[in-house]
Amino acid sequence: MGERPLAKVLKDKLTGDEMELIPRSYDIIGSREKAVAVIEIPEGLESKKILIAEAVMKMNKNVRSVLNKISGRKGVFRLEDLELLIGDKNTEVIHKEYGYLIKLDPQKVFFSPRELTERQRIANQVKSGETVLIMFSGSMPYGIAIAKRQPLVKKIYGVEINPEAHEYAKENVMKNKLSHKFTLINDDVRKVCTEMEKVDRIVMPYSVGAYQYLDSAFSCIKSGGTIHFYHISPEEDMFSEAESFVRSIAGDFERKIEILNRVKVLPFGTRYFKICLDVKVLG
Repeated sequence: MGERPLAKVLKDKLTGDEMELIPRSYDIIGSREKAVAVIEIPEGLESKKILIAEAVMKMNKNVRSVLNKISGRKGVFRLEDLELLIGDKNTEVIHKEYGYLIKLDPQKVFFSPRELTERQRIANQVKSGETVLIMFSGSMPYGIAIAKRQPLVKKIYGVEINPEAHEYAKENVMKNKLSHKFTLINDDVRKVCTEMEKVDRIVMPYSVGAYQYLDSAFSCIKSGGTIHFYHISPEEDMFSEAESFVRSIAGDFERKIEILNRVKVLPFGTRYFKICLDVKVLG
């Protein structure tokens, strides 16, 4: 493996042991005009975090702020704890991908630029006339990707409990001229699923604990519909636990299923992966 880009910039400023700890990657959210970098500084480099942040900004001229991820997603709003290391305190940006725009502040709503390929994979499966539910919809990247890729989608429901994420979603569907395709709901998805119409497709992009919402998904999916279920799994056995969750809940609802696809989406920590099961609900 070649030298890590950050290591190349910092090689004269860190010890050999410190060099081994430098993160191999980090996220850049935003555009050429303004972006925010999100990096996870390991404990052994805590005293060098400002130095590392300065190197990130030196390498990326569009980055105006560098945030340090100090926790995973947690709480009711599923947010990471992010610490501003250097730069502009205003970390709101407009992220561009595949011709559409997503406005957000990563300190107020979770967003992963690394999932752009997965968003397109899902969007490519949506057919004309479908009704789609996005659970945990955030600033609406999955919904907007779908509406842009499949302009004949009938309706997209976005359910998000975080009020600030919900406001960004409303602004983003307007910004992309898609308001007529969306119904956005700021509430608990469990409650919403007991009251809404049955849909053709459900996307469940929150992977840490999404299995706890499978009962809600099965309660509002049509016969013949598809559930995209995400989960975190160990590298040595990526799909067994997720399939067990799905088959168990399907059995509770007396629904027959078929696993259409098993997809390794992204690395998640050391030797774990975010995975997706595309589940066809047959009856």
